[in-house]
Amino acid sequence: MPHPARFCSAVEWAAGLDVGGIHREKLHAVTDRECLDLLQWAAPRLRLRWAGFRRSSIRGQVRKRLGRRLQALGLPDAAAYRARLEVDADEWAVLDALCRVTISRFYRDAHVFDALRDVLLPPLLEALPPGGTFRVWSAGCASGEEPSTVAILFRLGLQPRFPHVRLELLATDADEALLARARRGCYPRGSLRELPPEWRARAFLGTHGPADSSDTHGAADSSDTHGPADSSGTHGAADSSDTHGPADSSGTHGTADPSGTHGAADASGTHDAADSSGIHGAADASGTHGAADASDSDDEPCIDSAYREGVTFLRQDLRTEMPDGPFHLVLCRNVAFTYFAPPLQLEVLARLRTRLVPGGLLAIGGHESLPEHGAEWTRAAGALPLFRKTSS
Repeated sequence: MPHPARFCSAVEWAAGLDVGGIHREKLHAVTDRECLDLLQWAAPRLRLRWAGFRRSSIRGQVRKRLGRRLQALGLPDAAAYRARLEVDADEWAVLDALCRVTISRFYRDAHVFDALRDVLLPPLLEALPPGGTFRVWSAGCASGEEPSTVAILFRLGLQPRFPHVRLELLATDADEALLARARRGCYPRGSLRELPPEWRARAFLGTHGPADSSDTHGAADSSDTHGPADSSGTHGAADSSDTHGPADSSGTHGTADPSGTHGAADASGTHDAADSSGIHGAADASGTHGAADASDSDDEPCIDSAYREGVTFLRQDLRTEMPDGPFHLVLCRNVAFTYFAPPLQLEVLARLRTRLVPGGLLAIGGHESLPEHGAEWTRAAGALPLFRKTSS
């Protein structure tokens, strides 16, 4: 029988012990096998695909969060946590949030943004009347790297050619803590490395010096991911390593993630938006208080206010709600088509179609594919993960 959930006494805590004299480091040590078994069991209840977490590098985020959650609940192992889920319906919402994998960076999948700038978006903008609005939706935006990339691309790569067009960009996520970071708009330098250097220097305060050694412009490396996007969309199919995790069941990128972490850039320059440094100032759902995030340092340049014009961040869960539209471009990358269960993928795809103008564009993750869709979508740029809504 699992231990009943209770918190340790002050004496036990001071002695480095938790419930029943168990050492804290043992209490929150969840193995990869335990994490995988739990995901395989729980994913169908959350309308997720456990296969979206098949890579150990992705499960690592979830595993660490689970460990912190067990510690907060005073539970000794994953089996005890599963028993808790069997009798506590409210805990499922917490587990849902624990499963978000939120790794992102600017200009991720550079060839996709290059194709949008050079080939696909100009005809859409040209067709707009003087004073017309170019409408974009970033579903599962995490801490804002993707929508900010679009805003920079529009202002520096498209608006000089189409000065009569204005941008209206809606970015949604299920995690309010990530959205707070997105609204703040400050990021580790490593997450900016794939932006064209000139754009980086113009859009971000404090980046006018020489590029750091990690700066490169090109396709994302295979290890990076923007995982199950918020349940709102959790941030198309992530590449085999990248993912932006399932959003909370509340439906938007809302409360601080239960892991209580807010990631710094990893060595590859990928920014883990929800793991590793802690959400600054808010208690995470695991019952622990995250350390101040890296934004407190001087090494997080902030996007210039000019590139925030027309950008709105909104808490919303892609699994349960969507903005009305219509949009000319929808980005749903490394979320729905990586982490959602197949029936839910079909539902989301059908609803995404209704949010696009005729001939509108849908961008998904580089390693994702659309579920069965017949003639409702056509590829817009060869093998790139860009699709056009057909008129049929």
